[in-house]
Amino acid sequence: MSVRRTRRLKAEINVVPYIDVMLVLLVIFMVTAPLVQPVEITLPSVGKGTQPVAKPLEVRVDAQGALQWRDLATSARFTPGNEAALLEAVKSAQARDPRKPVVIAADKAVRYERVLRVMDLLQRENVAHVGLLAQPLPAASAR
Repeated sequence: MSVRRTRRLKAEINVVPYIDVMLVLLVIFMVTAPLVQPVEITLPSVGKGTQPVAKPLEVRVDAQGALQWRDLATSARFTPGNEAALLEAVKSAQARDPRKPVVIAADKAVRYERVLRVMDLLQRENVAHVGLLAQPLPAASAR
């Protein structure tokens, strides 16, 4: 009776070569890390523009959806009117100063659709620098 042993395949991975490569890479990084000089960059700061920001043209949309506007650089009272008159006022204000921003101040009861219509109207006429005016929350209720 002869006992014959059969060889079975091993389903194991030899990780020793991978550990050797990892240690060599670790040594290379440890040697080169002190040689790398950190680069300092100078970032631009906010509020230090070369030209002063122009006073905006303020467009108000009241609770009923009516339009009023005023040029903060020239007049202190609002001018009521429709969309065509608003466009005329914006174009004349930007003809004097092409960098003049336009801000939209809408009553919180106004439908969002009405504000978007005014923004879309200004965008279709290639009015640059259109923004929304918002009132900040009081410090006590901001939490």
